[in-house]
Amino acid sequence: MEVITGAGRNCVKLLRVIQPSLVLAGPETSVLTTQQFRERHTKHWNPKWKKLRREKFVKVDLPNFEEKNDEIPKEVLRSRMKERGVLPPRPWFERSFYISCTGGIFEPYVPPEGDGKKSFISSTGAKQKFEFLEKKSKSMLAVRKIRSYEEDFDTTQFATEAQDIYIKAHQLMAEKNKYAIREVISERAYPEMMHNIRDKTIHWKFLQSLEPPRVVHARCTDLITKENIFAQVTVRFHTQQILAIYDRFGRLMHGSETLPKDVLEYVVFEKHIANEYGVWRLHEKIIPDWMPAKQPAPITFRIEEEPEQPLEAIEAAKEEKVEQVEAGKGGEGSKEKLIAA
Repeated sequence: MEVITGAGRNCVKLLRVIQPSLVLAGPETSVLTTQQFRERHTKHWNPKWKKLRREKFVKVDLPNFEEKNDEIPKEVLRSRMKERGVLPPRPWFERSFYISCTGGIFEPYVPPEGDGKKSFISSTGAKQKFEFLEKKSKSMLAVRKIRSYEEDFDTTQFATEAQDIYIKAHQLMAEKNKYAIREVISERAYPEMMHNIRDKTIHWKFLQSLEPPRVVHARCTDLITKENIFAQVTVRFHTQQILAIYDRFGRLMHGSETLPKDVLEYVVFEKHIANEYGVWRLHEKIIPDWMPAKQPAPITFRIEEEPEQPLEAIEAAKEEKVEQVEAGKGGEGSKEKLIAA
């Protein structure tokens, strides 16, 4: 026999009568032996998991957030840090940084004036050839330094590889592919190239090489430490290209899509040779001082028409200005007279 009693809606107890025969004996001899039990879904049937359920909760000693480290004695603070396995703070602040490229060109190559136009037979061309041979000794030492890190480095073969990098970089720039271009240009050249193509449409095409590309300059330098070495190689390109630049309104700013032009450029390629995974990338272009400045792009403007004034009003305004000037001169003369008196 089960009796359900409850004092409220949320308070329900189930009682089990152990001896129902005593209930029928009478009010004086009725003794009820009852036992309280819970629902099956609220208590695990196997009591041996009590310990494991108790161990699921870990007591954590929370720190006192109100106390300050300056007020705690050094011995107590040191013992707490040892207990928690925390190292003491350092008095200086260090932050690691990575140098992937240099900030410019060290010992830049100076292109001879009239290069590509003067022949070696003339006196100017012979002088340029002699100066090139004088500067070649330092370049040979730099090439030898590069070969100590790259055994297969060859200037002739590198010139063709540099031309492929040059073509790929300009194609990606025309496509405005700002992610793939980072693999062929350095972080020094990236902001300049991306800034120049903003709000512009570029059509660029490489036609042919008028002269085979050649290495004209090579230098090596170290940064911070002697083992951290960067190499820069300047390559001369004499090519034929097509370039047309349009603004955001589709108006031609520079060049033409049908007219090819001869281009002579000195391009610097850089590599972090101390890095095992370093690659050659386009770093900067050398623009000589003797090169004439580029003409500005023909940009159109909107001209607002001013309202036409009648001739009488213009003549009256001129007369007023003349009177003001004469009055000013007379005032200065009167002031001088007063000062003299």
